[in-house]
Parts: sequence; structure tokens; C-alpha cells
Amino acid sequence: MKTITTFFLAAVAALGAEMTVMSKRTLTLEGARMAMDAVIAEAKKNNAGGVVAVVDDGGNLMALNRIDGTFAAGANVAIGKARTAALFQKPTKFFEEVIGKGRTSMVALNDFTPLQGGVPILIDGQIVGAVGVSGANSAAQDEEFARSGVAAVMNKLQAKVTFFEAETVKAGFDKGAVLFDGSDKYMVHASRREKPGEVEVHHRDADIVYVLNGTAKLVTGGELRDGKTTAPGEVRGTQLEGGEERQLKPGDAIIIPANVPHWFKEVSEPFQYYVVKVR
Repeated sequence: MKTITTFFLAAVAALGAEMTVMSKRTLTLEGARMAMDAVIAEAKKNNAGGVVAVVDDGGNLMALNRIDGTFAAGANVAIGKARTAALFQKPTKFFEEVIGKGRTSMVALNDFTPLQGGVPILIDGQIVGAVGVSGANSAAQDEEFARSGVAAVMNKLQAKVTFFEAETVKAGFDKGAVLFDGSDKYMVHASRREKPGEVEVHHRDADIVYVLNGTAKLVTGGELRDGKTTAPGEVRGTQLEGGEERQLKPGDAIIIPANVPHWFKEVSEPFQYYVVKVR
């Protein structure tokens, strides 16, 4: 089992690193509201006023709220702090300190609010937005509340551990089933074959295969001649010209990138294998 786990982790990491050049994380409206609500709750808990603004990675306003009694201009200040933190990818406290040390020329920058209380939201080093707070009891409290909004988003993003007991895994292999569907990221299949299949081409998914039981002759590459689209990004057919044949046995592993035709040409009964589909 350790060998299986090590292989899959390494393969998913390698494929994920290759695909990151085409992906971009974004802050959803739900996430923006979550950050805003966390700030408001923290301010009320501390009997403080405040205005909170949440922006996306381009500094565009996504959510705004003002506690009753907070000065009206606080909205513009909070938006400015959030926008500055997002566009410059640093807490606004950094710029306030830099200017305080004499670099006053920075105040001439457009759309720039170098006042403590703006905090960027960074996920895996990538900017997705920022939270700005104004009107609390102090500048330090502005930042403290803004950080509570960022923390609410980050806590929500913590990955959940998914566990399958041996009985569940066995039942999956007995009939062939999807163990886990990560939708836009990856899927894990407990796959079972009792006869040859069609030629497959996945335009979105790379297949990481680890053989548990049985043997199979797998053909990869070549040219699919009679392919028909069966679902978005999925093509099936019966005729494959060329390609490379491999005889798979228990313990073998293979990675089939997206857009590569593949065909289980011959299989023993039953042929059982894990498949991780990486998107």
C-alpha cells in the first residue's frame, strides 16, 4: 500500500505542476461574503465599529458592509485599502511604514491607500483578492479584523480528508465504481474489466493507472479512426491504428496524458486497477 500511495502522490504532483500554467484560482462571491461576515462578527464581538470591503485579484469590489454608526467615508477608505493590498500583493501596513520612514513619493501613486487595514488573500502564493477594514477603534484593530476575514476564507479552503474502509474499496472493485469525485480537480476510480473495451480519448483528463489484479494488453497512442463524442471532452471508438502495446500485470503503473488514445485490447477476468483522473 505504501508503494501505491507514493506512486500516486508523485504522479499527481508532477501532473499538477505541469497543469498550473493553465489554471488560475479565483475568489468566489461566497468566499467574499464569508470574509465580510467574519469581519463584521469580529467587530461586533469587540464592540467596535467598522466598514469591510472585499475585492478580487484585480481590485474590483465584491462585497461591502458598514456597521451602524461608522463614519460614511470609511467605505471609500476600506475599498482603497483592499484594492491596494490586492494590486500590490502586500498588507497596506507595509506601505504605511515605508512612507513613515521617508519614502513619501509613493503617495503620488494612483488608487493607492497606504493605511493599515488592508490584507491580501494569497492561496499557494497566488493572489485571489484582499480584505480592507476602516473605522475600528484603531489602525491595528483595522488590520486585526481584516486578517480575521482572510482567515475565514483560508480555513474554508483546508482540504478535507476522505477515508474509505476496506469493505467500501472491495465493493467498488467488485463492480467497478468511482470512489471519489473531485469534480474540477481529480477523480479516483476502483476500476474493473472483464472484457476488452473501446478505444478512449480523454481531452481533459490524464489517467494514472495502478494494476492490482489480473493482466491486460494496453495499446497507447496511434490514431483513432472512427471516434465519436460520447460526453464533453470524451471520445470513444473501435478502430485504433498504430500505437504501442504493453502487457500490464499486478504492480505495474502507467500515466496516460490527456488526448492520448488508449485501448484495453485484451484483459483477463477480472482485471482490477486504480485510476486517478487528473484534470
